[in-house]
Amino acid sequence: MEKRLILAINPGSTSTKFSLFEETRLIFEKNLRHSPEDLSPYGRIADQFNFRKDLIMSELIERKIDLAEIKIVVGRGGLVSPIESGVYRVNQKMKDHLNAELFGSHACNLGALIADDIVSTLPGAEAYIVDPVVVDELQPVARISGHPEIERRSIFHALNQKAVARIHAASVNRQYEELNLVIAHMGGGLSVGAHKRGRVVDVNNALNGDGPFSPERSGGLPAGQLVDLCFSGRFSHSEIKAMITGKGGMTAYLGTNDYIDICGRADNGEASATLIRDAFIYQVGKEIGAMATALYGYVDAIILTGGIAHHSNTVKKIKSMVDFISEVIIYPGEDELKALAFNGLLALDGKVEIKTYK
Repeated sequence: MEKRLILAINPGSTSTKFSLFEETRLIFEKNLRHSPEDLSPYGRIADQFNFRKDLIMSELIERKIDLAEIKIVVGRGGLVSPIESGVYRVNQKMKDHLNAELFGSHACNLGALIADDIVSTLPGAEAYIVDPVVVDELQPVARISGHPEIERRSIFHALNQKAVARIHAASVNRQYEELNLVIAHMGGGLSVGAHKRGRVVDVNNALNGDGPFSPERSGGLPAGQLVDLCFSGRFSHSEIKAMITGKGGMTAYLGTNDYIDICGRADNGEASATLIRDAFIYQVGKEIGAMATALYGYVDAIILTGGIAHHSNTVKKIKSMVDFISEVIIYPGEDELKALAFNGLLALDGKVEIKTYK
């Protein structure tokens, strides 16, 4: 019987993660870390294309994988035009937008580009992306910011939020499209989404300064004070942007994005670490409450996921704030490669609609 292999690719800011599945069976998974020195020769994210693709191909060749058996290559979706949730075939328009960094620059942009390049040499293979970070299902009132020059945008951990939502729905013998859920993804970035019968009708912008702060991001900052800081002459445009994404949040307060280290410092009595840890927990709980109101209080479950959900004391404290709303379910970690491969298999079996990027 012919093998059906699915290659899943997830490029991150400082890593390239990829895995190979034979349908649902994991053959191997690789997580290659990239130091600043590794990436310094490349001026733009798009310039890292060959470097990252060659690493993937070298691993496949070293493991003596028969490339002709790869039927699907599915990449993490990048910063494309806002689209609804689903599986999308990589097409020329998508590649043009990603290469031009038309909607933003992030390593996840390379997922679709690498996937498409690999399948170009494999007859019959297809390249897809799944639930990119710009999945946009916001209801109209959620787009209003308070000034017409600025519209609220949907940028969040769509792949993991949608995956755990479907896992939970299956565990209670329901369809995702039947449930109202509040899902908090807690990692280097943080997003809290209101899932109303299969659509994320409200969510904080997890990339550009909205919602709770996280290990690396500032979350929402007081607008007037931020404007004053921008025009103080003390910081460049790029430095201000870095304060919001990359060098904000816990990194700015405590000099590290290592949440486990911060909790250890707090447990050892360090007052500053205790305050920032508790403020993080407070802001997450408060945002969950806000998203519950976006669902008018009709919440079937609250789900905590992402890497920080492994930390039992944090989960316990958040739960104590919000379990009056609904049951709190924990899905720690973010198995994005498995989610990509699972959706690739659904596409291979014709069980999901393959959408067109326009």
